[in-house]
Amino acid sequence: MSSRDESLGFLIADVSRLMRRTFEEHLVDSALTLSQARALVHVARNEGCRQIELADRLEVKPITLARLIDQLEQFGLVERRPDPEDRRAYRLFLLPKAKQELRAIEKVSAITHGIALHDLSEQEAAALTSALRKMRSNLSSR
Repeated sequence: MSSRDESLGFLIADVSRLMRRTFEEHLVDSALTLSQARALVHVARNEGCRQIELADRLEVKPITLARLIDQLEQFGLVERRPDPEDRRAYRLFLLPKAKQELRAIEKVSAITHGIALHDLSEQEAAALTSALRKMRSNLSSR
């Protein structure tokens, strides 16, 4: 890989950017933005997490996340509950209405993945996923 455009970091960044763009293009049936959808999915995956933990996972500032959660609360998708261990903190939980939005997000994710993985065999897609998980693990453990 002698070309700077084809270096691993640039390639991963380009794929990530293009996947986000494709996802946004297909998220037309939802009132959510990409950022709101990401936050909602992370709440679903980590229900009961503290806001500060979610901000860290999403790599956003706590004030940015607070605004996103405010919006998701206004849509009736999540609720904040006081943290029983820290009266200054809140934990995040899904509301029943979130299931519909999560289904829409799953559909758009499936479309995006289908486009991204087009012409890859099941073995190639599995190898790619496995390699990316290993890379994430290698970088996370440092």
